[in-house]
Parts: sequence; C-alpha cells; structure tokens
Amino acid sequence: MTTQIATQLSAASLEALSGVAVPSYDRSRVTAGIVHFGVGGFHRAHQAKVIDDLLSQGVADDWGICGVGVMPSDKRMRDVLEAQDHLYTLVEKHADGELTARVIGSIVDYLYAPDDPEAVIERMADPSIRIVSLTVTEGGYNINQVTGEFQLDDARVAHDLTSDAPETVFGLVVEALRRRRDRGITPFTVMSCDNLQNNGEVARHAFTAFAHAKDADLAAWIDDNVLFPNSMVDRITPVTTDADRAEIARQFGIDDAWPVVCEPFFQWVLQDRFTDGRPPYQDAGVEVVDDVEPYEFIKLRLLNSSHQGLCYFGYLMGYRYAHDATQDPLISEFLLAYMNIDATPTLKPVPGLDIETYKPQLIERFSNPGIRDTVARLCAESSDRIPKWLLPVVRDQLAMPEPHVQFAAAIVASWARYAEGVDEQGEPIDVVDRLKERVMAAAQRYPDDKHGFLRDEELFGNLVDEPVFVEAYDRVLSSLQEVGARETLRMLLAAA
Repeated sequence: MTTQIATQLSAASLEALSGVAVPSYDRSRVTAGIVHFGVGGFHRAHQAKVIDDLLSQGVADDWGICGVGVMPSDKRMRDVLEAQDHLYTLVEKHADGELTARVIGSIVDYLYAPDDPEAVIERMADPSIRIVSLTVTEGGYNINQVTGEFQLDDARVAHDLTSDAPETVFGLVVEALRRRRDRGITPFTVMSCDNLQNNGEVARHAFTAFAHAKDADLAAWIDDNVLFPNSMVDRITPVTTDADRAEIARQFGIDDAWPVVCEPFFQWVLQDRFTDGRPPYQDAGVEVVDDVEPYEFIKLRLLNSSHQGLCYFGYLMGYRYAHDATQDPLISEFLLAYMNIDATPTLKPVPGLDIETYKPQLIERFSNPGIRDTVARLCAESSDRIPKWLLPVVRDQLAMPEPHVQFAAAIVASWARYAEGVDEQGEPIDVVDRLKERVMAAAQRYPDDKHGFLRDEELFGNLVDEPVFVEAYDRVLSSLQEVGARETLRMLLAAA
C-alpha cells in the first residue's frame, strides 16, 4: 500500500486529492433547504450522504444542509467543519479490508446555538428552509419511559418555557415555527431520523407538548399544520478514532479532523409526509413509503436489540470489539436464538424482504472486522436503548398465549450484571449512561435486593410483576454471578 502525503481537507485542496471521489458539483450554487440538529457520524453517513448523491446527479441545489449544534460537545464539530469548508470524508469499510472513500459536500453551513440562538431561529424561519431534521439520540426527546409524557420539569426545558433565548431543540424549533406562522410562511417538516419506533410520532408529541406549555394556540397550529414523517435508518457507524484518521491520511492523503467510517450496507426508509416539499430522495436509494412501521420493527427488534444482546455478554467475556464478540459461536448462536424465538414472532411481514435471509446477514455485518465498532459504544446509554428497542419485544411476547422471553430476559440480566461496574476479572467498567448512578446503585444491591434493578418503573414499567419474565431473568442473573457469561450462554443454548 502506497503511503500518501496528507493534505488538509478544504475546498481549495479538493483538486489535489487522488484516489478518492470529490464533489463533482459547484458547491457555490448549493443553498440550504434543510436544517439538521445533531451533526454526528450517524447523520453524515445517512442524510448528508443522500443529499450529496442527489447533488452529484445535478439535482437538489436548494436542498443543502445547515447543521446546528446545541450541546457543549457540538462546538468542536462546528470548529472542525468550519476549518474544512464544511467538507468531510466518508469511508466505507468492507469485510475484506478494502476501504472506499469520498468527500461529502452537502453540508454548507453550521451554527452553534449557544453562541447565537437568534441566528438559528431566524435560519429556520427563512422560507428557504423546508425541512428540519433530527439525530439527537434516543434520549434526546425528553420523554418519560413509563408515562410516555414529555418531561416539562427538565431544567433546560423549564428555562426555555420562560426565556427569549432558547437552549433546547424544542425551544428553538417551536420559536421558529411561531415566527413562520406569524409571518404567513408555510411551516417546515420536522423529520426525525433517530432509532426510535414511530420516531415521527415521538417528535410530534415532544414538540407539541412543549409548545402547549408555552402557547396553547401555537401548539394547536403546529398540530394542524406541521408534518412529522416516520423514518428508519440502518447503517452501522462506529465512533471515529485516531486510528481511522491516521489510516485515511495514509491511504487517501486526506488530513480530515473528523471523518466518518461506516459499513457498506445502507438503508433509509422514509414516510412520504412532507409539509413543504422534499428532495427526490427515492433517486438516491431511499425507500419512500406510506408506512414505515414494519421496517422499523424489524430493524429495532432484530439489529438494535441484538447489539444489546452481544454487548454486555461480550464485554463480560472479555471482548472489546463487536466483530470479535460476534465471531464467538456462543454469542452468534445466542443472537440468532433471540431473533428466531423471541423477536421474530412479534414482527409484521414486509413485502420484498426475506427475514430468514436478513437475520444471518446481521451476524455477517456485526462480524465485519473493518468496522471495529467497540463493545463499549454499544453498551452506552442503555437506559435509553433497552426500553425502546428490546422491551417492546418482551411486552408483545407476554401478550401471547405461550410467551417466549428467555433470551430477551437474558439480555436484561446481562445489562444488570454489567451495570454493577466490575467485570469478571474484577476490573472496573466505565458505565456510560444518563442514569449511571441510579442503575449502578440498583444493580449493586444484588443479591440482597434481587429485583431492585427491575423495580425502576421509568425503565421497566411493571415487568417485575410478570412471573414468566422474572423467572427467566433470575435464572440468568444468578448464573452470571455464579459461573460467568460464557457458561451462562452455554446453559441458555442447551435449554433452547
């Protein structure tokens, strides 16, 4: 492999790059039609890539993206993108080790809301902006897991309800919609792209609840006039590492401070409900459909939940990368057993999708050594992920005449064991979770309080009162404590 001298990524340096695709269109002609909150790797591997595809086809010049950051960590993204003229490198990592790279040019601006919330509001109030999209994480919608209600007592939300300088995505977007209403401008579409079932409906509920608390008339107008399409996005996109940056510099000669790495697989299913038009997404491989639900059920209940199935067991068994964990036959067989026995009976058929081919394909994707997705990333923010991805499978199964929840219960038990914060070698685990102190304290009360972890109603509702689930959970958690993760998986698979 030839090592190239790395060139700082910028508009001026594009012509100097070789062996990598660069924007073929005139970026000076591209104007923003989309404002996007949460410009991380996930967005840049999905929505921004699709707009770049369309721009390369000579269409969608008025559908460029203006990114917006609201969190303190977003300031670095603003600085990096500004220094690179909002360009970045998207690298697909193939299972055989091949890398393919392209420079994406669809992001044309970036605003950091804490510096100037007024600028963000006015940008969204501009008639040229017709879509406001979101990847703000599963927990970013501020919904109570048990009640399903928007949490008005959140400190930042409470601030925005009385302030003229909003800090949250809710305050910023609702104020922009108010100005569009008052100025007689068609409202934009709010398009959630987060890993949530019915993510458009979740977004609608969150934004209208905030608006109702601030201005009931505005909330009614939003409810009547703004559309919130559901969507499902699927592409494994691990956190960018320094090793990725070095590899991209060495192989492609690009000095990019924040590239994106991802698997070759790509899927975006989008409900065709837009307030003021949309790009021709279907021309860039997006499946534009009337009903997203069957697709999202399959993705959330098979792919996302299986990620949780491999991560806690994998970590306790000593694995630190998802591909290493999945290549262990015990873990891959466990994941297939969860998918076949617990999850599949809860799914709806999708025309054209062979689910019996899809499930082993997931194992192949998880096993891709090029991705180097970390087990720790998959373990993070479990209190947001497990209730939204895995527990709907449990509840649907419990409603069946003969429920099968043994593998889903095992995943929850493995989370409880992981959340104790010490691995099987006695080494500390860095638990990353918005409810870290609470879940760790509950997990550490075992065995004096066998079901303390399950009694957190915000996370589990009334599952602690479901004997079928609790018996399976108890059996696995006890085994994890006594003989460890590897022997527990052997026990589970032998009993299947």
